[in-house]
Amino acid sequence: MLDAQTYTPRLKALYKGTIRAALKEEFSYKNDMQIPKLDKIVLNMGVGEAVKDTKKVKNAAEELSLIAGQKAVVTKAKKSIAGFRVREEMPLGAKVTLRGDRMFEFLDRLINVALPRVRDFRGVKGSSFDGRGNYAMGLKEHIVFPEIDFDKVDEVLGMDIIICTTARTDAEAKALLKQFNMPFNS
Repeated sequence: MLDAQTYTPRLKALYKGTIRAALKEEFSYKNDMQIPKLDKIVLNMGVGEAVKDTKKVKNAAEELSLIAGQKAVVTKAKKSIAGFRVREEMPLGAKVTLRGDRMFEFLDRLINVALPRVRDFRGVKGSSFDGRGNYAMGLKEHIVFPEIDFDKVDEVLGMDIIICTTARTDAEAKALLKQFNMPFNS
């Protein structure tokens, strides 16, 4: 059995051991506090069919909790939109914010397990940075994660994954994620 105090996620150890030194040399930082690091990872599932059936949001939240390893929060509509048949406070999706060890564990599973299982995978888009060092990507199927039992899924849902870093520029953030072996296609 693993001792909770001695266990360190693989990517966290890699970051502390080699990635920080490589980034410090590449961008010639004067101070260790300038070296970019992962801040948080936000997982989001929007459930469009929630307007007709609110049980689908509950199922999405449960599946997102399985993927993330922590409880998902149900997101609700801020205001009513008659054209979409949405009422205020109506549940429309689920989200989870991962930090610390869970964040590193999720990133490890995303890069090494989930992304290779995506159909016709040729790498993730290298231009999906927001200008401030944050990377956003989407998955069309949440069933690529091994935690989801394919036989028990009634509907395949997409999900958004936002990786927030402390990098100031997109180049620094891309270099950080490349060090973690993120499979960029460009």
